[in-house]
Amino acid sequence: MSRSRVLVVEDSITVRKRLCEVLASDPGLEVVGEAGDGKQAIEACRTLRPDVVTMDMMLPLMTGLAATEYIMAHFPTPILVVSSSFNRGEVFRTFDALAAGAVDVLEKPNGHEADGTWERNLLARVKMVARIRVITHLRARLNARTATLPAPSRPWCKCVAVGASTGGPGAIVSVLRALPSPLRVPVLLVLHINEPFGTAFADWLDAQTPHHAAFAQDGEPLAAVGGRVVMAPPGRHLVVRQDSLRLTNEPELHSCRPSVDRLFESLAAERGAATAACLLTGMGRDGAAGLLAIRRAGGMTIAQDEATSVVYGMPREAALLGAAERVLPLDEIGPALATVTMPDWEART
Repeated sequence: MSRSRVLVVEDSITVRKRLCEVLASDPGLEVVGEAGDGKQAIEACRTLRPDVVTMDMMLPLMTGLAATEYIMAHFPTPILVVSSSFNRGEVFRTFDALAAGAVDVLEKPNGHEADGTWERNLLARVKMVARIRVITHLRARLNARTATLPAPSRPWCKCVAVGASTGGPGAIVSVLRALPSPLRVPVLLVLHINEPFGTAFADWLDAQTPHHAAFAQDGEPLAAVGGRVVMAPPGRHLVVRQDSLRLTNEPELHSCRPSVDRLFESLAAERGAATAACLLTGMGRDGAAGLLAIRRAGGMTIAQDEATSVVYGMPREAALLGAAERVLPLDEIGPALATVTMPDWEART
């Protein structure tokens, strides 16, 4: 059995040696190189061509974010960010790295984990990330706006719903930046992201687009949300009931809480044809059944295509179910949603 080749990037010698020790203990992994700064990371990635990189964010000479951007633009390699969640600036750089093409994030050990827990998580996460086929990812593409597609022959929607998982931060930003500003409808969002990083994601997202983003508040009327982006908080399902946002502690669905299916299914029941929903890159099948429910209720449904997905899991399941009215590349999803988030007369001008 071939082993996955790992490049470890970490400026602390102590932490780096610990990472290498844990990774080397697994027969399915081989540490092929180490780097202590961003420039070394790029050169090692160029020459060694590892199967996966563990990347620290706070590096000398060139930050982990800058190294990630360069690697993903010139020789795309699956990257697992191994970062601290205590420094707000580092957390935001982590989200920037995920938007730049890094696959996933794992918090550095804080010394309070049960024996072996963090080490097992590291090994499992590295193996998972190593299996993902990544694509060239230029951050400049996130700022590109494509021409709005012709307005579809459907009514103006009253709500947009977005679901995403692995690879989601960059995809979400791309979609939101293509929506008209100011927004005329609420955008409800569910993203699977590991704790404790999820608690800061809404603040990061709020700074990435012209649209105000925040975590949902339990009991807030949907009409009062207006043209804002509201996100399910970590560990709570977000649903719409009796025209209000509700946060619940119901059991996990597809091992997820929040679950995209919970949100989509509630919107199918509450809003039906007045909903436009898209399912973006992600592992697993959460959201596929909910997207089908929205389509059956007459709503507009979109799934991201395979070529632009970091992980073609959730949108693939939706396509196989017939849940997606349209399967589109990422840069066409936002413009497609834009055509139904404004009055018909405005879309035609």
